[in-house]
Amino acid sequence: MDKPKVFYTATATATGDGRNGHVATDDGLVEFELATPKPFGKQTKTNPEQLFAAGFSACFNSAFQMTAKKAKAPLTDSQVTAKVGIGPVGLKGGFGLAVTLQIRTEGLDQATAQQLAEAAHEVCPYSNATRGNIEVKLEVTAA
Repeated sequence: MDKPKVFYTATATATGDGRNGHVATDDGLVEFELATPKPFGKQTKTNPEQLFAAGFSACFNSAFQMTAKKAKAPLTDSQVTAKVGIGPVGLKGGFGLAVTLQIRTEGLDQATAQQLAEAAHEVCPYSNATRGNIEVKLEVTAA
């Protein structure tokens, strides 16, 4: 894969006890106390998986809209929900992620929406970063 010609760099720093610490961007626009996810409890602080889901959903929605515009598709609205799961993998004791992107569209038929979602998956930077490393499932609903 070609290396990008970087035109923007986001900078964030994590401090404290990793998942139970603090994260902030250098411009102060993002700042959170972190907590390890509680699979069966109420979350009281955000966690890295939520932050990743927020970024992936926003990025993919942008890629989807760009792809629809380029194809001159009659898209009137779109919404992307990213579900990021974390769990143990293999016998080495490591952890991995799995992502489901739920893409809801308006103004498109199901076949066109599916085709555009697959095209967006080829250009979205998060999709490109995760390809071959994380299972990403696309669930497309056209209305």
